[in-house]
Amino acid sequence: MTNDAQGTAAEIVSDGPSVREMVVNVGPSHPSTHGVCRIITHLDGEVVTEADLVIGYLHRGIEKIAENRTYLQVVPLTDRLDYVGSMYNNWAYSRAVEKLMGITVPERAEYLRVITCELQRVASHMMAVGSAGNDAGATSFFVLAFWIREQVVDLLARLSGSRLTYNYVRPGGVSFDIPEDGWVEDLRALCKKTPAALEELDRLFFGNVIAKDRTKGIGVLSAEDAIAAGVTGPSLRASGVDFDLRRDEPYSVYDRFSFDVVVGESGDSFERSRCRLLECYESLRIIEQALDQMEPGRTTAPSIPRLIAPPAGEVYERIESARGTLGVYLVSDGSVRPWRMKVRSPAFTNLSVVGTLAVGHTISDLVIIVGSFDPVFGEVDR
Repeated sequence: MTNDAQGTAAEIVSDGPSVREMVVNVGPSHPSTHGVCRIITHLDGEVVTEADLVIGYLHRGIEKIAENRTYLQVVPLTDRLDYVGSMYNNWAYSRAVEKLMGITVPERAEYLRVITCELQRVASHMMAVGSAGNDAGATSFFVLAFWIREQVVDLLARLSGSRLTYNYVRPGGVSFDIPEDGWVEDLRALCKKTPAALEELDRLFFGNVIAKDRTKGIGVLSAEDAIAAGVTGPSLRASGVDFDLRRDEPYSVYDRFSFDVVVGESGDSFERSRCRLLECYESLRIIEQALDQMEPGRTTAPSIPRLIAPPAGEVYERIESARGTLGVYLVSDGSVRPWRMKVRSPAFTNLSVVGTLAVGHTISDLVIIVGSFDPVFGEVDR
């Protein structure tokens, strides 16, 4: 085996008949890997015979840093985990702190959490679906998906003051109430017009014969293998497993809403991406119901101290993020800083099956398979 100075490729020649295997490093900064990840890919011609994912390029030690921050100072750190779904990180962490403290969140704050996190789901899914289309060469599809995402992000920015890392959901409630600048009216208008744009996306890409040829039957994940590997979220449901924490273990006020859980059949790259698109319809349904049901009231629990010091104990809270089951394990020793924080990353777990699924496909298919799992490496590496 010989490697060049950059380690970008290697050639292996057997002792018997001439067999040449090329080892190609995809990444760690390749634009089609949806983040900073390296895939050591063994190729027979263009066909993948082995694919090993190398992660850790975005590791910042956030779980360890949390041990040296107060409970409220940790909230902005959670934004930097899944930075495409910051609201979920805020929420999962805040629920863990609230459980430690025995804090009851005001009802209006719970509704605002649901509204913002379902908006976050639409924004996240539009990035995932648009990028998956771009991986297959559908650039116009990518632009339309990001046009929808931009309108959602604009509403979140008007509410929280930020476009990406929101720091909006806090222990005890949320940072701000709804602004009095027509925000609710604009949100209702978005919920009314977006389904037509989603239908156009569905027609442009998922109804396109070329896109179907590029994605159907690519990276098929069976229901049994998905469950065994701990895959969750749309990547699990695309394999035919009907499981969603919002319905099956309802938290906050999700038990008050009517919505359908989108479930696929084939478990391939096509289904994983399309499930995300169809979930956006359900998120919009939930938002409209939440706006109808929400009543005036407090947005934070009364008497939340600036220095939170929960009694000694441990808790685990999990929610349904855009990528799957996002869990936060917190241990308190009674001080103003967490003794231990551990994050259960759905993107990390979902990626564990990519190497196996890529075998037998071409290297161009590998890019599509990785994108179909919608990984965010800030959350993977932590």
